[in-house]
Amino acid sequence: MNPPLPFLYRAARPLVAGMLLSLLQISPSLAASDASTNIKPLSRSQCAAMKQHQVISADNPVPCARLSRVSFDYHDFDGNVRQGAVVVLDAVAPQVESLFGELLLRSVPLAGAQPMEAFDGDDEKSMAANNTSAFNGRPMTGGGGWSKHAYGVAIDINPLQNPYVSQSGNGQQQVLPAAGADFLQRQPAQPGMAEDVVGVFYDHGFLIWGGNWKQPIDYQHFEIGSRAFVARLVALAPAQARAEFERYVARYRRCTHTSAPTDDDAPEDTALRDSCAARSRR
Repeated sequence: MNPPLPFLYRAARPLVAGMLLSLLQISPSLAASDASTNIKPLSRSQCAAMKQHQVISADNPVPCARLSRVSFDYHDFDGNVRQGAVVVLDAVAPQVESLFGELLLRSVPLAGAQPMEAFDGDDEKSMAANNTSAFNGRPMTGGGGWSKHAYGVAIDINPLQNPYVSQSGNGQQQVLPAAGADFLQRQPAQPGMAEDVVGVFYDHGFLIWGGNWKQPIDYQHFEIGSRAFVARLVALAPAQARAEFERYVARYRRCTHTSAPTDDDAPEDTALRDSCAARSRR
């Protein structure tokens, strides 16, 4: 098991902040250039490729112009550092970049992370490849409107270790990907399982975890708040939407920091975490 999240990141953030400040003082232009290369708006050719591979259409609730590609390093299951990328709504991109940076810091393994055009927008193909992904202009699994993936505000992590389970506990149960049936026993947590990183996702504004759902159970899935909140972010200009989402993240962090025990060695309080997530969601 990895060490509890709260004391790791309360301890790590001042050090990281100091390192970044030193870099800015030494070479402001270099630091700014490095930061900007990790988050980029989608180019016309990338948007065209997404359309060609059925990842986005003219009917999608968010236009390609509001999407950003976030590139990041991650550890694979053999401990090697590789580079991946996800496509998300521009308003959440800075927090997504920071989120994957924390996963790298914790050596949380990912099997792969490719945008969905690599799988022709086919969610089941992506899951079968154990691919961590975000944007996909598709309806919710089972129908009933647009998935939050179609807004770029949901992330699926390691689908094999964190399967989607419908009709749980009865003869109609379905597990996607099928090989994920080997990971229905959730304790003790194995490498790559979502239980170890719920706090990281929450801390960056993804305050809903599908592993807490009753029917279906979607262990791989994290998303931000209500559809009304998502619609507000989409309606706002990009800079305003980013500021609105940062306030959303800050509210959750204030709740956990105000109520958290002062002992940095205390284990993560999951009840507090979930309570603050419920209170902070819009």
